[in-house]
Amino acid sequence: MINRPDLVYAESQLARDVNRGFITAEGTGLGRYSPELVLNNRKMGSTVLRTIREQLRQSRSFFFSVAFVTPGALAMLKQDLLDFEGNGRIVTSNYLNFNAPNTFEDLLHLKDIGIDVEVGLHNSRAFHPKGYVFQHDKSVTALVGSANLTESALTRNHEWNMKVSAGPDSELAAQLSALIAHEFASTNPLSSSWIDAYRQDFDAVQPVVRPTSRINVVSVGEVDDPGSVGALRQEVRPNAMQVEALEAIEAMRLEGRRRALVISATGTGKTILSALDVLAASPKRLLFVAHREQILDKAMSEYQRVLGGDSEDFGKLVGNVKQLDRRYVFATVQSLAKREVLQQLSPTDFDYLLVDEVHRAGAATYRRVLDYLNPDFALGMTATPERNDGADIYELFGYNVAYEIRLDDALNAEMLSPFHYFGVADAVFEDGSTVSADTDLRRLTGATRASHITEAINNYSQQGVQIRGLVFCSRKDEAHALATELNEISINGRRLRTVALTGDDSIEEREDAVERLERGELDYILTVDIFNEGVDIPSINQIIMLRQTQSAIIFVQQLGRGLRKAPGKDHLTVIDFIGNYANNYLIPIALFGDKSMNKESLRKNLNSAEEDGVLPGMSSVRFDEIARARVLRAIAAAKMDHLRQLRSEIELLQQRLGRVPRLWDFVENDSVDPVVLATRLAHFPALLAKTIKASAGLLPAESRALSLLSHEVLPAKRLHEAVLLRRLLERDEVSDEDLQHALNQQDLPADPALLKSAQATFTLEGYNQGDRTRYGTPLAERTPGGNFRLVPQVVQAYRASSEFKDSVDDVLKTASHVNQAYLHDRPFTPGMRYSRRDAARLLGWDRSNASTMYGYRTDVASGQCPVFVTLHKGHDVEASVAYEDELINPSVLRWFTRSRRSLASGEVRAIVDNSVDLHVFVKRDDADGTDFFYLGQAQSEDAVETTMPDNGGMPLPVVRMLLRFNEPVPHSLYDYFHPTLTV
Repeated sequence: MINRPDLVYAESQLARDVNRGFITAEGTGLGRYSPELVLNNRKMGSTVLRTIREQLRQSRSFFFSVAFVTPGALAMLKQDLLDFEGNGRIVTSNYLNFNAPNTFEDLLHLKDIGIDVEVGLHNSRAFHPKGYVFQHDKSVTALVGSANLTESALTRNHEWNMKVSAGPDSELAAQLSALIAHEFASTNPLSSSWIDAYRQDFDAVQPVVRPTSRINVVSVGEVDDPGSVGALRQEVRPNAMQVEALEAIEAMRLEGRRRALVISATGTGKTILSALDVLAASPKRLLFVAHREQILDKAMSEYQRVLGGDSEDFGKLVGNVKQLDRRYVFATVQSLAKREVLQQLSPTDFDYLLVDEVHRAGAATYRRVLDYLNPDFALGMTATPERNDGADIYELFGYNVAYEIRLDDALNAEMLSPFHYFGVADAVFEDGSTVSADTDLRRLTGATRASHITEAINNYSQQGVQIRGLVFCSRKDEAHALATELNEISINGRRLRTVALTGDDSIEEREDAVERLERGELDYILTVDIFNEGVDIPSINQIIMLRQTQSAIIFVQQLGRGLRKAPGKDHLTVIDFIGNYANNYLIPIALFGDKSMNKESLRKNLNSAEEDGVLPGMSSVRFDEIARARVLRAIAAAKMDHLRQLRSEIELLQQRLGRVPRLWDFVENDSVDPVVLATRLAHFPALLAKTIKASAGLLPAESRALSLLSHEVLPAKRLHEAVLLRRLLERDEVSDEDLQHALNQQDLPADPALLKSAQATFTLEGYNQGDRTRYGTPLAERTPGGNFRLVPQVVQAYRASSEFKDSVDDVLKTASHVNQAYLHDRPFTPGMRYSRRDAARLLGWDRSNASTMYGYRTDVASGQCPVFVTLHKGHDVEASVAYEDELINPSVLRWFTRSRRSLASGEVRAIVDNSVDLHVFVKRDDADGTDFFYLGQAQSEDAVETTMPDNGGMPLPVVRMLLRFNEPVPHSLYDYFHPTLTV
């Protein structure tokens, strides 16, 4: 018989949740079956999409009846539908001709994975249902309201939807069953022939809709000479981003600054922006510099649209073309940097210099140009200014960043096409191995991998849309051999058409391939590196990544190749084949722009993105289970705080600021987690001395004091220590009453136990001998009169040493910010991570108590009991402690006490009677490190005495119970811990 504790629990929990939801409000919050208003409120972690995904994971069958469907919504649910193992049915219609033919193509494709799709033929004037029904083993759940199956309705529109659950034999279940049967009595199966007929009707009645452009064309400019370029000049009105950027650039010019940088994500209209600024500045002569002729040709065309003027005003400097006498000169840096060319120019020949892709300006050719020319104003443009070769682009432009809009901002502003990213496990070969950094060419390009790639393309591609894709490979020979293999494979009855391009191919060959792709004569271009940047193919609607991620910067560059908007382009599909790569942890860094070097932050972003289902601009990120597990394993194994990596991030920020950074600078620039920086060595100045050779300037006693503040106050996970330190720095000595008043002013609890616990951080009271030796002298002490003060040595150092004072102030300011993330009215914050030592401190216990808290510690005197659970035990764990703890659902944890305990045991009795506050901390396995996620406060129930075997197989007494959380575990955490997602 299969042991299913979730089913045993389901019936009683359904009764409890229905009673709490419909009859009384008593209880501890929403349960799995509670009636619930489902709204789109991402700040509260609620979306319609999240609810549908949650129900799909829990159900054995589903039925959707929706009037309107969009490709973006189907993309957001694609992985869930692929993973669904039960029976699924969807009914929609052609009401108002809202659903595009391509949407029906996507729906028809779902039949390949076993989901039945029907078209409603109802007699009613309007087919307008918005209902989702899910059958579970012990219940039925319906989500009914205002949300259609569109990305806006699922994630951001103001929608009202009610989720209700009932027993399988209930009246509601019977009514839902009858309604579904009636719905299917008035439908026909979706078919290709029906779609073909619908497409003809759809095209006949649809108005021609022009795609939203990154700029607004207002009118055609009037010129005297109809035959000149000026006759084609269009008045271009800047978009919101360009308006802000233009104002910022002009402000810098008015301040007398002669160089400035614009950092703007790929596809946000940098070229038009620069042309509009040239129009505003009206220079006598302009020099536009880039590294590729294709960029120059595109820029010339855009500038002619904006500036107008005679065609003779525009010239090029590239190869044998040397039109240096024109008003607007567009030059490749390779041609311009030649000494014989520069000698033909005076440094002041051009009063406006524009450098495109300025992150390349650290190269010798760019430096030669920038050192020689002396324009009135120079503007540099890039999407990725960060460099790891030591070149300081910010210094070249006087650290003047006029405007910055990164990828998330651009997506939020809907300046770019939304993307739907799918992380897919790479091919598995006959011997059970998968793709890794060492896989040989034969396997990388063989039939097994090619078949795996094409299967994923078929599963994840938007149907009914001509694919125009870029495939990024790891090696040149891989690209060529794989292109040959793919050209022998058909998808949906049509042979794939691909070509490989590398740096060995000429410019002409590359341009020809791009033109063929845009004309629809090719499906994919397989490439190595050459299309990372500097190529503009707006029609790209699919990116495939077939290599390990070596750099987050390059990942974003490659993703950006497909983010430009284009006619007929609904979204970009990204398929990332994830093998056994150590660098997989770079994927969430790139996708979420998370440079914190904090494993907890990466896991949290990954889990939240998967659970929320939507990123800025209604993009989405999903992984299949194997790929997700590989990324999480890579995060766990990564040495995130390696000195080499930290040095790189410190140097990047130093370049941007033009000085040695402080901890607070990393907060302001959304960079590395300051706690990681401050605790990697003794303190942050010690890290600076080790990585970039910046002198700390601290005496040994000052260094020990700063170490205590860095390791105890900065990561305190509450604000009390920071408030106390600020008050101690302001006054020679303070009373306990004054400290309590200071805490109350910050709306912080200030009971005597909490105050004593915070003071112990500075006096080292309750610390073990190892910590006392590490920190040396305490930082604070009691005066003979009973007041509290910093020790004289610390006060003297703070007043006499600017280096020590600056470092202390930096830690204090940063600590006040970092610890705002934690709840102030309770000791622990759900979803955050804590060590046993943290738990002891935050409960007001001596730090040394951490050594006695393995498993749990019942303290009747304080009324507290922290419980620490490792869900997946290692193979080396003794049988007597290998408890079968399990997170059954977001509201319930099955938990075992220590062995050799009974219901009569004192420590157990207090837990069973709920006479102590139970705080539950969980980690998945030992790869999560020493910290545990806090899941929340819980109540015990259904405790029973049972047994578990020891190493010899003999039974040991133990108590098993259910811990029911006062509030359900956040969905993203539940997904992280649930066994089905960690295999």
